[in-house]
Amino acid sequence: MDKADILIAGAALNGLAAAVALAGPKARTPLDILILDQADPTKFSRDTFDGRASAITASSRRMLEALGVWEAIALHAEPMRDIIVTDAKLGAETRPALLHFGEEDHGGAASAFMVENRHLYGALLDAALASPHVRLKTGTRIASYTFGPGLARVTTETGEDAKASLLVAADGRASPARKAAGIATYGWAYDQTGIVTTVAHERPHHGRAEEHFLPSGPFAILPLPQNRSSLVWTERSGEAQRIMALDDAGFLAELSRRFGGHLGEISIAGPRHAYPLSMQIAQSFTAERLALIGDAAHVIHPIAGLGFNLGLRDVAALAESVAEAVKLGLDPGSDAVLETYARWRRFDTAMTAVATDGLTRLFSNDNTALRAIRGMGLRAAGSLGALKGFFMREAAGETGRLPKLLQGEAV
Repeated sequence: MDKADILIAGAALNGLAAAVALAGPKARTPLDILILDQADPTKFSRDTFDGRASAITASSRRMLEALGVWEAIALHAEPMRDIIVTDAKLGAETRPALLHFGEEDHGGAASAFMVENRHLYGALLDAALASPHVRLKTGTRIASYTFGPGLARVTTETGEDAKASLLVAADGRASPARKAAGIATYGWAYDQTGIVTTVAHERPHHGRAEEHFLPSGPFAILPLPQNRSSLVWTERSGEAQRIMALDDAGFLAELSRRFGGHLGEISIAGPRHAYPLSMQIAQSFTAERLALIGDAAHVIHPIAGLGFNLGLRDVAALAESVAEAVKLGLDPGSDAVLETYARWRRFDTAMTAVATDGLTRLFSNDNTALRAIRGMGLRAAGSLGALKGFFMREAAGETGRLPKLLQGEAV
């Protein structure tokens, strides 16, 4: 039977980040980590697997620096120097900015950076595999789980067994580990689909991110290096299915109606992907010898671009909870450690989920009265310094009690 201090189920972004936080080059008390995944994570760094990009908030950037991976990521990162928000009907001739955030609202520095997920995968995987304390097993699915007493145990389809003090479930929204532990979820589907692709454009974006609230949902244009932008395009599910079935010319025509002409001629510069949108929160983030992180714990609407950042907050809180216990000679998978982690993450996750759900319902419609109310609200947020500052700190991930990693300190 294979043994480790901690087992991680899932070698995608959150699982790799957890491995690097607990046993990477900057970890002060590195533990023995075994990552298990049916898929080969080296394939995750290709556009064909994941055409998405992530907004890395200022606090998440500090964490990636503390983990020793930001230097590799920064080569492919585009700072968001300006963020504008509009609220207009599809086909409107003008889209006045109702809300604007600039570097001057965040101490003269970018509040976030856009990075294609393939570069995040590559940097985190390299750091994990470079650690003598991290092992990776792929090519077989976990077939069974046992949680306690004393240890977490898993058996793969090929009959291999592994055990550890703690199992970290980073195995996605359908999380087999969560289901095996009997943890229920609550939430709902939005009857919306997120279409994701990358476009190239004639004119430079100058680091400006745009969020256009259209009746079907937000249409976000997010800056990438080299006169490219990542699109997160929300549509009603039926309409999204129609759009995804179009040929390249038809798809570009639909995209152009929403994109506008301010960046000149545009062209498709990456594959297109479609993802059903929903909100799903685990009723508990822990069970005996089990901690949920990332999508296994929570799935939210991409309207605020916080999904991966929430996962990094989970990793930071769990790594600090475990590290503090280990320094005292305590069991890293004990109930006390798991309770500390769950208490740390529960409220923040719930508040973020409520906020994104409320924004989705407020802006994904064409009600005239609601349009007037939200327009006044956005203008008020832009004109009141204190309120604007709060939104900016939220966007930068700098509110609430931050774990040490999010402050840029190793654990």
